[in-house]
Amino acid sequence: MLTAMTMSVAAATPLLSGTPADAAPNRPGDLLYIGTWGQGLVYAVRFDPDRGTMTSLGSVAQVSSNWLVTHPTRPILYVAGGEQGGYIRAFHMDDASGALRQLDEITVEAVPTGSGGLSYIGLTGKADALLVADFAAGTAVTVPVGQGGGLRAVASTVQDVGSGPSPRQTGPHPHHVIIDPSRRYALVADFGADRVFVYDYDQATQRMSAGTPDGPGFHATAPGSGPRRLAFHPDGRTLYLLNELTADIEVLGWDATHGVMTTRQVLSTNAADHTGTTSAAELAISRDGRHVYTSNRGENALVVFSTHPATGLLTERQRIPCAGVTPWSFALHPGGRWLFVANEASGSVNLFSVDRATGRLTDTGTSVAVPYPDCIAFRTREQGPGTGPS
Repeated sequence: MLTAMTMSVAAATPLLSGTPADAAPNRPGDLLYIGTWGQGLVYAVRFDPDRGTMTSLGSVAQVSSNWLVTHPTRPILYVAGGEQGGYIRAFHMDDASGALRQLDEITVEAVPTGSGGLSYIGLTGKADALLVADFAAGTAVTVPVGQGGGLRAVASTVQDVGSGPSPRQTGPHPHHVIIDPSRRYALVADFGADRVFVYDYDQATQRMSAGTPDGPGFHATAPGSGPRRLAFHPDGRTLYLLNELTADIEVLGWDATHGVMTTRQVLSTNAADHTGTTSAAELAISRDGRHVYTSNRGENALVVFSTHPATGLLTERQRIPCAGVTPWSFALHPGGRWLFVANEASGSVNLFSVDRATGRLTDTGTSVAVPYPDCIAFRTREQGPGTGPS
């Protein structure tokens, strides 16, 4: 078992592109928390959404951070680790300094798999449970969250099955878990099985289950596609699936009555003249559902699509360099004006402005240095002060 992690707060470091002197770290603004792949650190950045400036606060926690997410109303950060056992930790966030203080810790594997690998954690819409993808164990897990944000015991664990033709697909590897808009189903994008599994979900108990003796329903993708990310359109009838290995995006019709998906469109995120490595990574949709964003690691690019207002089908609108190397993930700022890209191989988080009318991105030239960034979460000033977990 791990010993308690040591917390540290580093002195502020300058922006790569330069920050105005009055944009001090203690200036009221938002906080960005950034995980680091394989580095055992969480970094913090102060962001001014009015001026579009970032100031690094340096490392604020020494902890494995494969993925992280913030509570929507309380100053709590949840961090998924990569160690054996599947660790999730909860930290209190200090709004003034960005410092983190560990509050809670659980493991999600009853029997350690022998290798770490939580690939995702996210919160349900009510923030009453964490949804966990355990890449190494091939399982999806739910962890109830207390009213104050504290972690409860694991409520359910479901085991995916299957494999694919790629050497990286020798068994199931869940990469993303979401709840559908009806809140009746949990969908698991499984990279290793070339499936999106559909499990029954009970809101009252926060439990996932197969639902039938024959196992969960599923949507089968093309062999070797490697499903990675899912996002629902606000209409609740359209689902977008990003496949990592084939770097394409599928538009799926969603039938919430029966928990069934149907393929309606498949588009590549590669350029027409693409050669070499093929790898897609991140997917997001604008709050109004008009624009879909993806990252392509094989081309170090961001690709923007518009959605048809009636059908949800996609049309490519923009392809732009990601301002770094290997865009592992990105995050749309809650205000809709900004997009932050975690360029893992080049060690930077780069800021893009978003035209909310057209969805188009513009590289602002602003960035902060972070070693191997893999995930970005927000603590916005609109969230306000909160209390600790219970």
